Amino acid sequence: MSTVSSSPQTVKFAGVGGIGLVADEWNRDAAIAGRPSILMLHGGGQNRFSWKNTGQVLADEGFHVVALDSRGHGDSDRAPGADYAIETLMGDVLHVLDAIGRPVVLIGASMGGLTGILVADKAGPEKVTGLVLVDVVPRYEKTGSARIRDFMLTNLHGFASLEEAADAVSAYLPYREKPRSPDGLKKNLRLRDGRWYWHWDPAFMTAPGDDPELRTDNFERAAADLTIPVLLIRGKLSDVVSPEGVKHFLATVPRAEFVELSDAGHTAAGDDNDAFSDVVVQFVKRLTG
Repeated sequence: MSTVSSSPQTVKFAGVGGIGLVADEWNRDAAIAGRPSILMLHGGGQNRFSWKNTGQVLADEGFHVVALDSRGHGDSDRAPGADYAIETLMGDVLHVLDAIGRPVVLIGASMGGLTGILVADKAGPEKVTGLVLVDVVPRYEKTGSARIRDFMLTNLHGFASLEEAADAVSAYLPYREKPRSPDGLKKNLRLRDGRWYWHWDPAFMTAPGDDPELRTDNFERAAADLTIPVLLIRGKLSDVVSPEGVKHFLATVPRAEFVELSDAGHTAAGDDNDAFSDVVVQFVKRLTG
């Protein structure tokens, strides 16, 4: 019988260099023998609340679930020296895995998915027993990635109101039904000096990056070396993951499988959360027999 957690607890982990990483955690004291914990990693510019509904669904199934705020995002500390390198993000997650202290299934969206590939490869199959990638592959579409970056950079100076922020999100995600109230955005924005700002470190966007081609090669090598079950979820409306990118991924990653959500785009978990959660629950349950 599943142990149901009515609501998550807010907890804190220490990442690389002792940086404070905040997370929501369900069922901390109800981890079931033979069942992995589930660690959820959001995309760039998002935070742990992206996983709120799916985290609750998994918790209601009796899983121990942790939804992490990446460094510089949500309530986690901002990185000293604007160190948001993917290798540092990987190091943070490895610290969290050690703190959890039991096998984990990683669920990662976009930036969190790429981090998850590196973590799964580095930690090995005894620590990471499965991986769910949410609309991300090593060979992602540069036009879609640029559109995300443009959206994030355009709104660095905040919004005059929640309604203005909601309009910007609707313009960026035209296929998603606009909520009747913009109040839900309060989880992603903070009010300062009369303006609403995204709750992530602007230095995340302006810190120098490495060679993108070299980075793609690193992700591809790590993904090809994985021996664990991998589920790739694509939003059919996505401009970040193409059918060709999916085909290449499935051909190069040994135990990869694929599901496409017809009513979702790149932000698949938020676009059609019921369908997304169903797919994730089915996959994780199969891993545990």
